[in-house]
Amino acid sequence: MRITFLLPCDNLTGGARVVALYASELQKLGHKVLVVTCAADRPSLRDRAATLLGRRPARQAPLAGHIALSGLPHQILQRPGAVTADDVPDADFIVATWWETANWIHAMPPRKGVHVHLIQGYEVWIPGQKEQVHAALQLPNIKIAISTDLRATIVREVGPLPVSVIANALDPRQFDAPPRGRNDQPTVGFIYSTQRIKGADVCIRAIELARQRLPSLEVVAFGADEPVDALPLPAGTRWFHRPAQNALREHYAACDAWLFGSRLDSFGLPVLEAMACRTPVVGVPVGAAPQLLAGGTGLVVPGENPQAMADALVKLLSGPAPAWEAMSTAAYERAHARTWTDAARELLALLAPPGS
Repeated sequence: MRITFLLPCDNLTGGARVVALYASELQKLGHKVLVVTCAADRPSLRDRAATLLGRRPARQAPLAGHIALSGLPHQILQRPGAVTADDVPDADFIVATWWETANWIHAMPPRKGVHVHLIQGYEVWIPGQKEQVHAALQLPNIKIAISTDLRATIVREVGPLPVSVIANALDPRQFDAPPRGRNDQPTVGFIYSTQRIKGADVCIRAIELARQRLPSLEVVAFGADEPVDALPLPAGTRWFHRPAQNALREHYAACDAWLFGSRLDSFGLPVLEAMACRTPVVGVPVGAAPQLLAGGTGLVVPGENPQAMADALVKLLSGPAPAWEAMSTAAYERAHARTWTDAARELLALLAPPGS
């Protein structure tokens, strides 16, 4: 089959990574795949003038995103604005991956492919955008959400819609670790972000509270944002800014526990990635975390509650070593039970079921 994916831009977000992984697996399964992205945003005349006058720092060149790094067939538009039918080849399926791209494919003729909306979030973060997002979600197409929690949110907020679920999966070549015991010095990790919805402040406060009982607690953190004074890292944190993709497993596996405090997340890929590296997760019930951390694979704590997170962290790091090892093994087995190849096959079965 010929399958086209549309992305607003190529970047290092989890959403772009999901598209790259799906497209790579579909290509390995013998399908012809193309990813189309818009041109990178250009600075306005006002921004350029401010830079020349020294009033604003020069904008850094964008880093290569997950699509470019994957080596997939990739078409980048050389003009700003929406992708149109003239920009994409004829195909069997065309997949929107963001609410705006769902609008774009809706205007395209059938020869560009059956319309599919891969819903990666309830994308109402920008003020005044809610009505547009709801309208896009109600367009006629094949709708696929990346978690049961996301589908429930859409049905609750928008109304009854035919939404299937294909949960995100794991790339075992990237995230893996051999069996190990706990570190002599207890170590916890989290992803640092200045975006409030990511909940780094909750994780940081939980670490501060946990250190009152575990003063030797060491901390590992990485992220795409540079730390700011308004949200300082815990003292002594081993910090990694935009680490290479092949280094992520080392950072996860260096920890005895991983914290997930997101206020809004459609899935929570770091939860799955940490588990795949044998690191138990203490997380809030957001995205896929309740399912991933059930049955002894991690600990779920109430959202917006750093004290509860700290209590669970201390329990995990100071409890019996065999209990930690059992949870580490269970987390690893749960994470590695399903791969992106499995997810791609589920996608194909949904798009073109037998006898269709």
